[in-house]
Amino acid sequence: MPGIKNIFHLGAKELRSLWHDKVLFLFVIWVFSGGIYTAATATSQELHNAPLAIVDEDRSQLSGRIIDSFYGPYFKTPERIEQTQVDPGLDSGLYTFVMVIPYGFEKDVIEGRQPEIQVNIDATRMSQAFIGAGYINSITLSAIGEFLKGYRGDVVSAIKQQICIKFNPNLTSYWFGSVMEIINNITMLSIILTGAALIREREHGTIEHLLVMPLTPLEIMAAKVWSSGLVVLTGAGLSLWLIVQKVLGVPIAGSVVLFLVGTAFHLFSTTSIGIFLGTLARSMPQLGLLMILVLLPLQILSGGITPRESMPQIVQMVMQFAPTTHFVAFAQAILYRGAGLEAVWLNLIAIIAIGSVFFIIALLRFRKSITLTQV
Repeated sequence: MPGIKNIFHLGAKELRSLWHDKVLFLFVIWVFSGGIYTAATATSQELHNAPLAIVDEDRSQLSGRIIDSFYGPYFKTPERIEQTQVDPGLDSGLYTFVMVIPYGFEKDVIEGRQPEIQVNIDATRMSQAFIGAGYINSITLSAIGEFLKGYRGDVVSAIKQQICIKFNPNLTSYWFGSVMEIINNITMLSIILTGAALIREREHGTIEHLLVMPLTPLEIMAAKVWSSGLVVLTGAGLSLWLIVQKVLGVPIAGSVVLFLVGTAFHLFSTTSIGIFLGTLARSMPQLGLLMILVLLPLQILSGGITPRESMPQIVQMVMQFAPTTHFVAFAQAILYRGAGLEAVWLNLIAIIAIGSVFFIIALLRFRKSITLTQV
């Protein structure tokens, strides 16, 4: 009981320290509010109102049908221009796409030739250029196919492909981005808070005050783990409810309570990693450099950005020992697919096991650093 009381009071001290550190406190608020909203909406993965111009040299029924096939929300109403306006329009950023339909295009199509349509793309608008080229190809081929049905028999395919998308039927990018940003920020912020708390203790000299008190290294470390974990868990829960569900309108398929329970166990791992890094670093700049070396692999190779199946086999094997790999799979299964405990219990056990190992390693390193400080 005295040990639990010490852990509680030391954790409360950590929370007060965070409250008085206004810069870090505002950073926590931003990460789970404006940071989530900005990351989800700033970069669009869909084509929306892309400016399109068309040079129609054919002036035929088919070219008119192709032009009429482009409309919102993917493209703005196509603007008819002359050949001399193509380069100035692209150079000035007035158009992202310019199609050139050559003379005799309809005649060549009807006679079975394979005429070409030139598509000029402003590739400096990378995301829209890549996505838009595919849309233009699909829309143009569809318009030509419908036009040819008046001259050739309707071909009925023996196989009909039916695609059903259960979560996010419209493939809206911020539905994915907002949830993944919360998952990534949970890992990032928990490591930063615990590591910064330990560095702050050393820089302010309060670590020496703790050493002369009747406290064990386990109590000091456990206090930092639960206090930092509580801050991140509270921020993640509020962000998921207020920013993701209310502001962005993203539906959550599974149980938020189950997700937060798994998050709490994941925080047990990441806060331990933060303390371990805090024992290695001697200043905030050193801690920042260590964060880059640790956070980038944890987030990039965890499966949240790139599917793990597309990674080299050796990377997949190594990342099985990282808590973020199992947490990303756990969170995506619950929040995206509505999975229950029966589907994610293996990931949950892996998170707990890996967290226990990291906690023991961090505790041993923390005891060693305290011993060196006393000497």
